[in-house]
Amino acid sequence: MIWTGLNNGTKTVHGDILLDKGLIMGVGHFGTASYGNDLTVIDARGRWVTPGIVDIHSHLGDAPSPALDGAEDENSIKGTILPWMRSLDGLNTHDDSYALSISGGVTTSLVLPGSADAIGGQAYVIKLRKTAERSPSSMLLEPPYQINASEPWDASLPPRWRHMKHACGENPSRVYSATRMDTIWAFREAYNKATQIMKQQDEYCSKVEAGDLQGLGDFPEDLQWESLVDVLRGKVKVNIHCYEAVDLDGLVRLSNEFKFPIAAFHHASETYLTPELLKRAYDKPPAIALFATNARYKRESYRGSEFAPRILAENGFTVLMKSDHPVLDSRHLLYEAQQAHYYGLPENLALAAITSNSAEVMGMGHRIGYVRKGWDADLVIWDSHPLALGATPIQVFIDGISQLESPYISDKPPAFQKSPKVPNFDKETQLTLEYDGLPPLRSIKGAELVVFTNVSNVFVRTSGTVREIYSATAIAGGIVVSRNGRLTCTGDQSACLTDAVLGSDSEPFFVDLKGGSIEPALTSYGAPLGLEHINQEPSTNDGFAFEPLSHRVPKILGGSIVRAVDGLLFDTCDALYAYRAGVTTGITAPSHYGFFFGLGTAFSTGASHKLENGAVVQEVTALHTAIGFDDTPSVSTQIATLRKLLMTPPEGPAGVWFRKVSEGSLTLVVEVHNADVIATLLNLKGEVEAAKSSQIKLTISGANEAHILAEYLGKAKVGVLLFPRPFPTTWDRRRIAPGPPLSSNAVQKLMAHNVTVGLMIAEIWEARNLPFDVAWTSLDVNGTLSKEEAFALGSVNVEKLLGAELEAQDADLVAREFTGKDFLFQGRAVGILSPRRGVVELF
Repeated sequence: MIWTGLNNGTKTVHGDILLDKGLIMGVGHFGTASYGNDLTVIDARGRWVTPGIVDIHSHLGDAPSPALDGAEDENSIKGTILPWMRSLDGLNTHDDSYALSISGGVTTSLVLPGSADAIGGQAYVIKLRKTAERSPSSMLLEPPYQINASEPWDASLPPRWRHMKHACGENPSRVYSATRMDTIWAFREAYNKATQIMKQQDEYCSKVEAGDLQGLGDFPEDLQWESLVDVLRGKVKVNIHCYEAVDLDGLVRLSNEFKFPIAAFHHASETYLTPELLKRAYDKPPAIALFATNARYKRESYRGSEFAPRILAENGFTVLMKSDHPVLDSRHLLYEAQQAHYYGLPENLALAAITSNSAEVMGMGHRIGYVRKGWDADLVIWDSHPLALGATPIQVFIDGISQLESPYISDKPPAFQKSPKVPNFDKETQLTLEYDGLPPLRSIKGAELVVFTNVSNVFVRTSGTVREIYSATAIAGGIVVSRNGRLTCTGDQSACLTDAVLGSDSEPFFVDLKGGSIEPALTSYGAPLGLEHINQEPSTNDGFAFEPLSHRVPKILGGSIVRAVDGLLFDTCDALYAYRAGVTTGITAPSHYGFFFGLGTAFSTGASHKLENGAVVQEVTALHTAIGFDDTPSVSTQIATLRKLLMTPPEGPAGVWFRKVSEGSLTLVVEVHNADVIATLLNLKGEVEAAKSSQIKLTISGANEAHILAEYLGKAKVGVLLFPRPFPTTWDRRRIAPGPPLSSNAVQKLMAHNVTVGLMIAEIWEARNLPFDVAWTSLDVNGTLSKEEAFALGSVNVEKLLGAELEAQDADLVAREFTGKDFLFQGRAVGILSPRRGVVELF
């Protein structure tokens, strides 16, 4: 099936695509005989084909990976207004992300300057494939003819778009210790300067046209300001980093004052709340470029909503999904569209948001973003429907050149070739608007006796594993009865809907799961969930613990050890979103920089305060530390410190806990990525065990390079907590196992050597997406995991590796409707069964 992008993304066709010399020469049905030996035939076997993904907001190359000193070129801090800066001048062609992003189907990116400046400079569109010249300039797609101007040398040639980045709000204010008033004045002053130059140019041209050449002099121009003059002449696509209503309003007013159109507002967290304001922008309403669920990381994004794409589309706006790479790895830009669709953005618009509409907004819709004759041969063949969770390219073409040499392909169930069914979020969408972006996340009710009908499967925890205890055979599904949060009957109607089971003391509440399932609730770890409300707002957080190797620790602490349980913050938005997604337990360690040690804790994400029954699930779970190359002092010094603490624990509270580790009664969790350091830790483990005659419980978290040592980790009985989608952020994380279509998955490699593996998150907003991470990982390992093993990746394995000793009979379960037998990306949690709290909570 070919998704063409035509007819507002609704036109799909069965057929063939003919490519020649980098262009699409036809879409339809072609015989092969007339082409002879010159034709290479690729059989897509009925799979989906789309245009290459177009990323409207990236810093690829300017903020390269791995990040190294001297390689960061996305921002200048030479002034607030810098329209003369160019992202092209910082484009690093050795960024590891090019190949990774191509493997996710990305073929074109708009590389923007950063957002430290009100006007950060000019942006450039690039194709991601390698070129023979190996230069940044050779990657450009339709650059301005003269780089510093839009006019062609030959007047018969069509003009080409230029691109510019603006930013407002917190970012430029923070960098320049300014206020919003300062930033808007800087904008107005700059545009006034450009307006004066433009008027002088117009007057000059009027004199020339009138033949008044006496004393004319040179044409009035200024190299620093010529690009901003082009903005006023309508020759530049202006993309604006802007979140809140106050800033959106300021830039809409600016566009009308100086009469220039806005191509798109980016990030734009509050745009769905202010549609009428946006419609007043000069010339036409701007497009809106969004994240799907990445929100609440600072005040400006606190009202960000997963329903924003749907709401904006319903108000007639062009919705785009973006990566802001490397903020989000552009390799997974398709995932942003999948989430937007899951939360209500129509299928055609979700795909258009990363292809045709993105191409149109960047002024390139005449050659990319569509599958049609004459357009660039940028195509992706997917292993499943592109909006199905885990959809992966089996081949990517840029300018007709295949980019994946030997793609690693996972087999997907047949159901994944169809458009995924998604839940109905009408009620939640309306509440989000009604409550100005902050809907009541506790809009749930508890029930003592609940009967779940039309249940397909029941999975529960037992003896440290997950086990399926029921699978429906009838079309109507099964019955599950829960009293006070505990399962009392699982089976068919005749067995469970009896007086003996239901009793007569309370009226049952019936919930139709529509073919859904009862599953183990998941456990989040990795980000400081439960210690933060808003990441970048210090007044809302627990803060960072003292780092004993590089900071002076106050004497008053007296060798004590930091406990995360003491800093727990309940009723945070991200914890409640996670709870409503079926992630009911959070395990967190104290927030820290560098080498550090402190005690983790387990808590209920749905609790309202610490004194509530079941709020603190386990006060102390494990002892945490971290070892990294970007810290002070050296890695070898950090290892030496850890050796001393384990071999000869100091007197005092800290020594008590390290003694427990060396005796094997407490888990030690070390956050580390580099394989060489992991190898050293395995040697240290053996050294301590030999000296203490004990078996240390060691867990490696983060572990980007752990797959390199899979065999040794298995032999040492050391478990690993992984990010589900690794990224080479820094040098010590660069040797990743990227997964399909570039390699097998790290989880698969580790589990093949009997390593216990759990999944973790990097930022608190990601906790709600853990169910998707579990499902996606199970798809990436090519059928080597059972459903039970997949559930364990996000539940019992995480708890085991972090020292959480949760009783199976007290563990939460999730009622999830409409899940589908193949982990399709379409289910939603509708209730939590909590034996520990003695209730079923229904959403």
